[in-house]
Amino acid sequence: MDFIERKKTVEEVKMLSPLVWAYIGDSVYEMFVRVNLVNHSNAKPHKLHIESIQYVKAKAQADTLKKLQEHLTDREKEIVKRGRNVQNHHVAKNANVADYSMSTAFEALIGYLYLTKQDGRLQEILNLCMEL
Repeated sequence: MDFIERKKTVEEVKMLSPLVWAYIGDSVYEMFVRVNLVNHSNAKPHKLHIESIQYVKAKAQADTLKKLQEHLTDREKEIVKRGRNVQNHHVAKNANVADYSMSTAFEALIGYLYLTKQDGRLQEILNLCMEL
């Protein structure tokens, strides 16, 4: 998504709430999943949507993050911890609190990497998500 200018410095991004990271990470991950599905399928939009839900729902993201743990750097684990521990007064209707917390942590990691322009590492992690 090089066409979207990311203006904040790394220091400014570090000062943002993990919920802001997750807000961005949610859209980055969903875009990645959708493009990946389109690249590997000739399905119609409704089927693509149904398939994408299997990746972007809270339980799936929580499970993906658990599998990713061994591939994360210490700094990335810190970001995940901040995302997991942030106070969030919302829980998705089809998720339990633990899964929703872990999915927020996952999205926070994706958003943080995106906002800090760590595109190579972001691509590695996103590719791992599809392999796990």
